[in-house]
Amino acid sequence: MPIGPATVLFLCTGNSARSILAEAILNDPAIGQGRFRGVSAGSHPRGSVNPLALEILREAGLPTTGLRSKGWEEFGRPDSPPLDFVFTMCDDAAGETCPIWPGHPATAHWGLPDPAAVDGDDEARRRAFRDAYAVIRRRIARFTALPFDTLDAADLDGRLAEIGQS
Repeated sequence: MPIGPATVLFLCTGNSARSILAEAILNDPAIGQGRFRGVSAGSHPRGSVNPLALEILREAGLPTTGLRSKGWEEFGRPDSPPLDFVFTMCDDAAGETCPIWPGHPATAHWGLPDPAAVDGDDEARRRAFRDAYAVIRRRIARFTALPFDTLDAADLDGRLAEIGQS
């Protein structure tokens, strides 16, 4: 682990739902405990955060100020801060050719269905966002509990991949 908070980039194609939820969850002091800094981006950002993502975060008592849909180029420039971890949250982003990330971060695919793609009434859509939130929160809790000081690179890669399959 680096000195200071480890920077974790969550990637999706649109950066409007899953990756935004992950950023906010990791930045919750009760979860990240100041050891991690969550950021998010998309390969083709929608330009706005899904209102249901913001609603679910507010329900969970998490701040939404400053959350925005942005492109991954913000984190792939040579002068960008180094990244320690990069997690793709959707299958489309996992299949794309990513930039060379500063810092040579550990990477894993943590895909899950897009709650914004759920058809149905308002309650069905809210349920999809709540379900996505719960899965992401469990994964992030497992991630932050890893014994980073005792894992070599291969063990870490395996544990990160395992978390994404849970």
